Amino acid sequence: MSDLVCVGVVAGAFGVRGEVRIKSFCANPADIETYSPLSNEDGSQSYPLVLTRAVKNGFAAHLGGVETKEDADAIKTLKLYARRNQLPSLPDGEYYLADLIGLEVYDTGGTLLGRVKDVQNHGAGDLLEIHGSGLNSTVLLPFTLAAVPTVDLSAGRIIADPPDGLF
Repeated sequence: MSDLVCVGVVAGAFGVRGEVRIKSFCANPADIETYSPLSNEDGSQSYPLVLTRAVKNGFAAHLGGVETKEDADAIKTLKLYARRNQLPSLPDGEYYLADLIGLEVYDTGGTLLGRVKDVQNHGAGDLLEIHGSGLNSTVLLPFTLAAVPTVDLSAGRIIADPPDGLF
């Protein structure tokens, strides 16, 4: 598990005075500000964040080191990360999606299906992207209680009951 968790992304410039549009991945989108300062993916740069107002599909914000529209344009698509110890503890049955990446996926009979490469969401719910040596192509497994009844982070595995024909 990584020490950094992606909590948002810079969606582009907002206005001409260096503000940026932020898309938050937090359950409560405004909470992204409480995790400030945020960092880039490798943690080498830190960005203090101050939300200024809600805008369509996100927030307008001041991001440390961004003073002009050109600066804001230059960091479009920058993913913003918070340190894991800044994030709240989750109740049983809830997971940070970043924690699922790398887990082995077994079926209910104990057969290894593959490993979680990524977690995707195209608007209809989370999908586990499964890769494995026995698979011809990527398999997208719905991350629902019916298809994924057990997630055991301490053992590093997921027990899946995939729909017929998926694997």
